[in-house]
Amino acid sequence: MGRRSKGTRRQRGTIDQLSNGALRVRVSAGLDPVTKQRHRLIEVVPPGPQALAEAERVRTRLLNEVDERRSPRTQATVEQLLERYLDQHFDGEPSTRANYRRYARLHVLPFIGQVKVGQLDADALDSLYAELRRCRDHCSGKRRAVDHRTRGEHECDDRCRRHECKPLGATTIRHIHFLLSGAFKRAVRWKWVASSPVGQAEPPAAPPPRPSPPSAEEAARILNEAWRRDADWGALVWTVMTTGIRRGELCAVRWQHVDLESGVLRLEQAVAFDDEAGEWFVKDTKTHQQRRIALDAETTAVLAGLRTRQEQRVGDLGLAWSREMFVFSPEPDGRRFAKPDSVTQRYDRMVRRLGISTTLHKLRHYSATELISAGVDPRTVAGRLGHGGGGVTTLRVYSAWVSEADQRASRALFERVPERPDGPRSVEERAKTAPDHPLRTYSHQLRRLAHPRRSSHLLQKHTK
Repeated sequence: MGRRSKGTRRQRGTIDQLSNGALRVRVSAGLDPVTKQRHRLIEVVPPGPQALAEAERVRTRLLNEVDERRSPRTQATVEQLLERYLDQHFDGEPSTRANYRRYARLHVLPFIGQVKVGQLDADALDSLYAELRRCRDHCSGKRRAVDHRTRGEHECDDRCRRHECKPLGATTIRHIHFLLSGAFKRAVRWKWVASSPVGQAEPPAAPPPRPSPPSAEEAARILNEAWRRDADWGALVWTVMTTGIRRGELCAVRWQHVDLESGVLRLEQAVAFDDEAGEWFVKDTKTHQQRRIALDAETTAVLAGLRTRQEQRVGDLGLAWSREMFVFSPEPDGRRFAKPDSVTQRYDRMVRRLGISTTLHKLRHYSATELISAGVDPRTVAGRLGHGGGGVTTLRVYSAWVSEADQRASRALFERVPERPDGPRSVEERAKTAPDHPLRTYSHQLRRLAHPRRSSHLLQKHTK
C-alpha cells in the first residue's frame, strides 16, 4: 500500500454510492454526549447527472456546519431531552415539575417524543399546538363513538358519552411552550443543537384575565351559610374573603403568625402537594417572599373567637395549647394542617347547595375588587394579595375595577373643585359634565350583611 505524501491531508467526510445510484454523504460530528457513540451527519443525494457535484456541495455544507457548531451533536430525542431537563436541571417548584411531567406525558411525547432534537423545527411545534387547540384527547379527527368514564372494564352508564372534541386551554398550551423553551435552552447550552426552534414557534396568545368575583348578595349568602353550618368554617371563609390569601397560605397559617393585639397576619409558608411523593407538605409561599397583612377589627375578633374555641377543645383533651398549632386544622388539637383540596371541596359543595356558581379562589378576586373599588391603590392591593411586580399583575387582572375607582375619584374631585367662571351654574347642569359611575361598591354592605351575629336578619332585610 502506498504511503501518503507529507503535504496531503485526509479528506473529511465520505461520499458512497448506493445500490439505486443515489449518493450518501457522511460527515463525522464528534462524539454523541448522550449515547457516547460516534455521531455522523448523513444526507442522501438522488441519482442524476449532477449528483456527484451536488454531493460535494452537501459535504462542504455539512463540514461547515460542524466547524461552525451549527449542526446537532447528538441523536437524542425530545423525550430524552425533557427527561434529563426535568430530572436534573429544572429549578422550579415540585408542583410545577409534576405538572410539566404530566403535560409531557399526555400532550408532547405522543406527537414529538421520538423526534431528534436536531430535527425539530417551528413547523412541527406549530402543528402540535394546532392539534392541541383542536382536541385535548387527540382523537386525530376520527369520531369515536363514546368517551368512556374509565379505561378499565366497566358497564357503561350515563357518564359514558359520545365524544366531542374540546380544545386544550390556551394557558395549558402556553405552559407546554414554556416547558419546551426551557428544555431547548439547556440543549443549546449543552451544544446539543445550535439554536432553539421554540422561539420561532407561535403559541396561542395569553387569554385576557376575567376575574368574576361573587356579588355582594352572593357573598353574604355564602358567609351566612358558612356561619350556620360551623363557626370554625365560617371563620375560615370570612378570613379568605377579607384577606384574599391563597388557599395554600391559609392552610399553613399557625397561631404564631397571627398577632391579635396588633391586628397583623404574617404569611411565611404555604401547603402544596408533591405529585412525585404523593403527599402534602409545607413550603415557601408562591413568590418565595413573606408578607404581612393588616387585619380589620372584625376579622381580628373572628380569629380571637376561633382561638378561644380551639383552646377549649385542646383543654378538653387534657393537652396544652401552643402557638405552633395550625389556625385552620381538621384536628381538635390543631396539630395537623388542613389540606387545600379538602377546603376547596367543602366550599364547592356548600356553594353548589346554594345554587351559586363560584369557587374558593374567586373569594380572592372578591377581596381585590372590593379594595380597588373602594379606592385602595393597586400597589397596596398587590401587597395584600402577594402579587409581584409592584402592582403590575394587579393592574392587569383587575383593570376594570381600577377604572371604576378612577371614575369615583374623578367624581369626588369634581364635587369639590370651584365652579368655572364661565361654566354651568346649576347642580343639574354641572352634573352633565361629570363622569358616569357605572358600578356600585358593595364592601360596606358586606360588613353589614355578613356580620356573624346579625347576618341572617340583615340579609333578609336587604333582600326584601
